Amino acid sequence: MAGCGIRAVRWGLESKAPDCVPVQLHVNDADADRRAFLEANLEAAALSAEVSTSPADQLLARAYLGGHFFDLIDVDAFGSPGALLQPVLQVLRFGGILLLASTDGRSPTGHDRRAAIRNLGSAARVHPASWEIALRQQLGLLARQAWLLGRGIQPLLSFSEGRTFRLAVRFHRQLQPLEEQCLGLVARCECCGAQDFQPLLKLSGWPPCYCPEGEGRWSVSGPLWIGPLQDQATLMALLADPWLVQSDAIATSSRRLLLRLVADHGIPPTVWPTAELAKRVGSSGPPPVNDLVQALRQKGHQASASGLMGGQIRTDADLPDLLQTCSALSRDRI
Repeated sequence: MAGCGIRAVRWGLESKAPDCVPVQLHVNDADADRRAFLEANLEAAALSAEVSTSPADQLLARAYLGGHFFDLIDVDAFGSPGALLQPVLQVLRFGGILLLASTDGRSPTGHDRRAAIRNLGSAARVHPASWEIALRQQLGLLARQAWLLGRGIQPLLSFSEGRTFRLAVRFHRQLQPLEEQCLGLVARCECCGAQDFQPLLKLSGWPPCYCPEGEGRWSVSGPLWIGPLQDQATLMALLADPWLVQSDAIATSSRRLLLRLVADHGIPPTVWPTAELAKRVGSSGPPPVNDLVQALRQKGHQASASGLMGGQIRTDADLPDLLQTCSALSRDRI
């Protein structure tokens, strides 16, 4: 899925950074008409690479049969990449990294529930933190595919700008401790706004929400990944890399994104928009996210600004305490 090869050129040029281990590039696009563009762009950048024009599943099958394994696979799919996950994982080296992109935004965000069942094997419901739910749906599918092989996964990086959903995941020889507890369900009451989650290993009935008896109704998404979305050590190492610090190899916007993600590793999977909270307490406007984070931490709760969507807060506080804190901040601003 290399297109005209711009991503491949980027990989090749960055591999020439000081102290970088030499790499071998294999660049593939299923459209044979792209081959000339691929080769010309690689040649213009003085890069050597193996170029092929095969359907991705055929390329991966040949690699598997030939015993050829990759340290990094970059799958930049149009739509949902689910059909390629199993063949990709079978040729990804232990400790290797899978970069996975999806442009299917409707099914994992709950806007095409039938497609979510087909593509993800999961129920998807509309949620205010829709980008995060979509990423967790992808990770849940990827985890199940890896577990079928007896392998484990570790999310390193998860983000979206609303159109494309991107993951970087390390592939492990064995499941990590408690990894199975990272697959679960996320629920939200569409009436009162309460949220809850459960791992599949400890699945039980949902507790009552905060609506008057009989009025509440949980909307449940999953199974999906309810564990960490980022590996903070990996992101910190990226930000501290001397080559990145001393050069313009990383854009300012990308650096800001990494800093946001470092501050929000993705636990717990309960996220509220501050605008919704302000509306529920009758405030004229949402409180600053950082003020709400600090106020909740002072009460002993986990809290952080969501690194994935602006104006949202991640916390383990229950809804009444969250609304009370939001209301108090609103009064202090008057």
